[in-house]
Amino acid sequence: MSSAIYKRLARTNLKNNQKTYRPYLLTSAMMVMLFYMIAALAGSEDLGNGQAGTCLELTVGIVAVFAVIFLFYTNSFLIKRRKKELGVYQVLGMEKRHLAKMMAEESLIVAGISIVSGLFLGIVLEKMMYLILLKILKGTANLKFSVSIRSVEETLLLFAAIFLLTFLYNLIQVKQANPMELLRGGNQGEKEPKTRWFLALVGVVALACGYAIALTTKEPMQALSKFFLAVLLVIIGTYALFTAGSIAALKMLKKNKTYYYKSNHFTTVSGMIYRMKQNAAGLANICILSTMVLIIISSTVSLYGGMEDILAIRFPQEVTVTDYQANKEKDEQMEQILKAACRKYRVKREDQLTYQGTSTFAILDGKKADYINVIEYSRGNFVSVNLISLEDYNRMEGTKETLEENQVLVYLTKGSYKEHTLEIGGKSFRVKRELDHMKLEPKNENSMTRELYLIVPTKEQIQEVTASAPNLREGAGNSLYTRICFSPKGEKTNVRKALEQVQSEIGALETVEIESRELSRDSFYNLYGSLFFIGIYLGVTFLIATVLIIYYKQISEGYDDRERFQIMQKVGMSKAEVRHTIKSQVLNVFFLPLVMAIIHVTVAFQVVTKLLALLNLTNVHLFMRCTIATILVFAVFYGIIYMWTAREYYQIVKD
Repeated sequence: MSSAIYKRLARTNLKNNQKTYRPYLLTSAMMVMLFYMIAALAGSEDLGNGQAGTCLELTVGIVAVFAVIFLFYTNSFLIKRRKKELGVYQVLGMEKRHLAKMMAEESLIVAGISIVSGLFLGIVLEKMMYLILLKILKGTANLKFSVSIRSVEETLLLFAAIFLLTFLYNLIQVKQANPMELLRGGNQGEKEPKTRWFLALVGVVALACGYAIALTTKEPMQALSKFFLAVLLVIIGTYALFTAGSIAALKMLKKNKTYYYKSNHFTTVSGMIYRMKQNAAGLANICILSTMVLIIISSTVSLYGGMEDILAIRFPQEVTVTDYQANKEKDEQMEQILKAACRKYRVKREDQLTYQGTSTFAILDGKKADYINVIEYSRGNFVSVNLISLEDYNRMEGTKETLEENQVLVYLTKGSYKEHTLEIGGKSFRVKRELDHMKLEPKNENSMTRELYLIVPTKEQIQEVTASAPNLREGAGNSLYTRICFSPKGEKTNVRKALEQVQSEIGALETVEIESRELSRDSFYNLYGSLFFIGIYLGVTFLIATVLIIYYKQISEGYDDRERFQIMQKVGMSKAEVRHTIKSQVLNVFFLPLVMAIIHVTVAFQVVTKLLALLNLTNVHLFMRCTIATILVFAVFYGIIYMWTAREYYQIVKD
C-alpha cells in the first residue's frame, strides 16, 4: 500500500470521528498555547528575575506535568472509541503494520494541527498575558513584539514527545489485542462489577482521616506540615468511594424493590452499575479537578484582594526604624536622618512611638516561658518575647501605670495569658494586669505567631531577664534595641521619596534598618500578584481539563447506552420516557462530583485559612466571601456544561 493511501485513510478517519477528535484537537492546541505563554513569560527579561520569575518557572513545570497526564488521559477515551473501527479494518484484511502506518499518519496530523495552531495562538496572545500580568503586578509595560525562540523549542520538544508517547501507547493497545477483542472494545466492561466492601471501607477511613486533619489543625505551621497528607488522604478516599462506594450504594438501591422497579429508576441504576468502574474514575477526576479549581482561585483571589490587610499584618506600624544595638550617638544620627528627609519632602511623622527593648523566642508553658535554641513556629505554645520598660510604655500609651520591683504587665497578640505569675529567664514575676491592647501591635487571633509583650519596671531588669537568652535574632540577649515607629503623612510620591532617602542613608549605619509598608508594597505586589496570576492561569487550565473529561464521559456513555436504550424503546418505552431516563441518569451522576467538591472545599476551609495566615492573610471573612463567590460562579459554569453535554448525549442515544 502506498503512503498516499495511509494519509487518505487517516484524514477520512479523523473526519468520521470528528465528534471525539475535534474537542481533543482544540484542547491539545490550548494546552500548547498555555504552555508556550507561561514559558515565554517565565523567560521574559522583565519578569524572569525575582519572586515573579521564580513563581512563573515553577508554573512552567506544573503545566508541563499536567499536559503529559491530561493528554494521556484523554487519549485513552479516543483509543477506546476507535477499537471497534480498528478491529473492522483488520477483519477486512489490514495487517497490524498497516494499522500502525495509518495511526502514525493520524498522529502526525493531530500533532501538527495542535502544535502549529497552539503556537500561533500562544505567540499572538502572549503579549496580552504579559500586559495582564504587568497590570496585576502594577508594573510599567516595556512592550515590543518578539517571539521567544527558546520557548518555541521547549514547546515543540515537550508536545512532540507527548504525541509520540501517546502514539506508542495506542500502538501497544492494538498490537496486544486480536481483531475480535478490538471489535468488542467499545462494549468491554459490561459485566456487573462486584461490591468491593474493603475498598469502600478504605475510602471512608481515608476521607474521614483527611477531614479530621483539616478540621483539627489549629496552628498555621501545623497546617503547612499536615496539609499535603490531608490532600493525599482525600484524593485516595475520593477515588475509593467513587469506585467502590458508588457501586455499593447502587446495589443497595437495586435491592430496594419499591425504588428499583420503576422504568426510569430501573434503567438509570442498572446502566450506572454496569459501567461504574469506568464512570467512577472519570467522576473522581472531575471531583478532584473541581476542588483544585475552587481552592486555587478562591485563595489566590483572596491574597490579591486582601493586599492592604496583608501589609497591615506584616507591618503593624507603617514605618519602623530599628537600631539593634542601642547607642546614644547612633540613635541621634538616626533621628537626624529622619528629620532631614521628612523636612525636605514635607512629610509629617504622626503617631510616633519611640522605645527601647529587646526580644527573643520562648516556649510558653503555663506560668513558665523557657528560652529555646531553635525557632519552632510549628509548636502551638511558641511565642516571640518582647520586653519593654515601664517608662517607655507609659510614654507611648499615655498612661501612668506603676509597677513594683517584681511585677509585670503582660500582653499577648493572640489568645490570653490568664495566669497570676510568670517565670522567665530564671526570674519570677507577679502579673499585675493583662493588657487587652497596645498601640505597637493589635490583637490578631488568626496570625501565624504570638507576640508576648512584657512591661517590666526598668531597663536594667530587661537585660537581667534576657541575659541567658540565646541570640537567635539581632537584639536578643543583653543587647537593647532602639525603635522608632510612625505614620508618614503627605503626598504619596513625597512620602515614598522621603522613605527611599532614609533607607539609603540609614544603610551606612551598621545594625540599623528600616521597614516600611510603602517601600515593601512593590515586592508584595510582585509576589502576591504573581500568585494571583498563576492561580487564575492554573484554574483555567484545570477547568479546561474538567470540561473535556466531562464531555468525553458523556460521549462515551452515550455510545455505550445507545444500543440499550434502543432495545428499551423496542420493548415498549416511549421517547419521552427515554428522555426522562436520560435526564435522571445524567443529573444523578453529573452533579455528584460538584457536590463532593463543595464538601471538600468546605471541610478544607479552616486548614486553608491557616495556610493563608503564613502569607499574612488573616482576613477570614474576605476568604469566605471569595470562596462562596468562586463556588457560585463555578456552579453556574458547571450547569452550562451539563446542558451542553446532556444535549450531545441525547443526540447520540436517539440516533
